[in-house]
Amino acid sequence: MNTRNTLRDIEGLARLGYAARGLVYLIVGWFALTAARGAGRPTDTRGALVELFQNPFGSVLLALVALGLAGYALWRVVQGVLDVDRHGTAWKGLAIRAGQVIAGIMHAGLAVAAVGLLAGRGSGGDGESTARDWTVWLMSMPAGRYLVAAVGAGIAAAAIAHFVKAYKASFRRHLAVGTDKHGLVCTIGRAGLAAKGVVFALVGVFFMHAAWHADSSESGGIVKALRILQEQSSGPWLLGIVAAGLIAFGLFSMVQAVYRRIDTDRAADRLRAVA
Repeated sequence: MNTRNTLRDIEGLARLGYAARGLVYLIVGWFALTAARGAGRPTDTRGALVELFQNPFGSVLLALVALGLAGYALWRVVQGVLDVDRHGTAWKGLAIRAGQVIAGIMHAGLAVAAVGLLAGRGSGGDGESTARDWTVWLMSMPAGRYLVAAVGAGIAAAAIAHFVKAYKASFRRHLAVGTDKHGLVCTIGRAGLAAKGVVFALVGVFFMHAAWHADSSESGGIVKALRILQEQSSGPWLLGIVAAGLIAFGLFSMVQAVYRRIDTDRAADRLRAVA
């Protein structure tokens, strides 16, 4: 009983986490949209935390976002380790579960960055410097270039997974949404996942390019990906489309906060079986 109650508490934090992730991507998408109009510069998820913190009631909002991101990170790890969504142990299922755990770790890092802001320690560097620092660290290890290339390939694989999920709309089976809302939710989800896939694909290419040239400065994150789009001949249109998609992903995360099926009973059963 205690295990089930604890997991139900985690469910509440996970839903807050979906909403927090949504708010972060709404900010990222909005800044990308204003940059497409020539009125600003794009930002990334860490930059979104800074922008949130600098607004009225920023400390309260950022504290809620930090709590939500931590809960979301914990739930993603639980999803992957306990196979809550029944992906199985075949190679495809294991790849999806590994992606869930990695997503949990990444969002835990974002939660730590939010706590650092609240504690007055700054944001811990933006996404671009973080990407370069990780690249330098990986390249300092034996077979470092291959490790950086593997990271790039993994991010590119995540991009492909986003495109496939957008095409198949496989996310629908995890949402308890009425039939009257299916069309709208499907459109928003597809647009958001496709836009995020574009960004991930570019980031993956950056890391593989860094590995090929053994140059950490070639790596990059969300901001670099958005700037690359902005610098193309049809840059404002390309960036504007991706920006709209990122806003859609933020809205889709808000939908997930309310309608996502979170099977805490299965998680409790799986946890008891492991124990």
